Amino acid sequence: MKVAVRGVSVWGPGLAGWAQAQECLQGKTEWVGQEQPPPPASILAPNERRRSGPVTRLAIAVASEACKVAGMETSDLSVVFASANGDGGVIDSILRALSEPGGEVSPTQFHNSVHNASAGYWTIGHNSIAPATALGCYDWSFGLGLLKAASEAVVEQHPVLFVAYDQPIPGPIGKVRVTKACFACALLLDPHLNQQAMAHLNLRYVPSSTLPVDMPRHNGLRALASDNPAARSLSLLTYLAQHRAGTLRIACQPGQLEVDVSPC
Repeated sequence: MKVAVRGVSVWGPGLAGWAQAQECLQGKTEWVGQEQPPPPASILAPNERRRSGPVTRLAIAVASEACKVAGMETSDLSVVFASANGDGGVIDSILRALSEPGGEVSPTQFHNSVHNASAGYWTIGHNSIAPATALGCYDWSFGLGLLKAASEAVVEQHPVLFVAYDQPIPGPIGKVRVTKACFACALLLDPHLNQQAMAHLNLRYVPSSTLPVDMPRHNGLRALASDNPAARSLSLLTYLAQHRAGTLRIACQPGQLEVDVSPC
């Protein structure tokens, strides 16, 4: 199954947008794992921006940058949003409210608690009626989300924007489900292979594979990938940044996703 990567974006500790992250992943600048607030979700009207949570704004920011890098219109673009945790901050706030006298939950918090909140805000911001999918697949959200987005692109023969994002969960849940740092990335996948692309990907789902998955060689980035499900994308992002050809394996329970990367 072959797709072209037309645009890419990333935001996380020491990785502030694709231009800066590319320099870092190429080894031209030193990676410093310092968190920074993401750029504003400028596609949202002020009211929606205030209502949305930080993880939604993070997801929309990287989605917007990937489309800008690709130079593609977004209003009729199909999207796949994948997150292991969703908006854990909202869930923690709701559970705290329910445990207190009165148990009143804010309607705004309730609609932000659903797993497709980020995808919903994206369609609202673009006034879009194009298909929008939200996935939650625990630690395999990036691999399964990439498989879903590429499959849709190939079967439906239209570009698909794929966004993976996760942030730490506060409160008691976060002590059990430990996620460190905020991280998000986006890939604009196109089934039409041409030289406008950054790279071509050939994906194969191998349900019975038990080979080791690929992780970043850099110690700090490897720790980031281990501690945030969306950051499992870092090996693929490194291939794209370095214009490197090769094959990598991504966790995709059950089994793995094998990806051949061919720079354009």
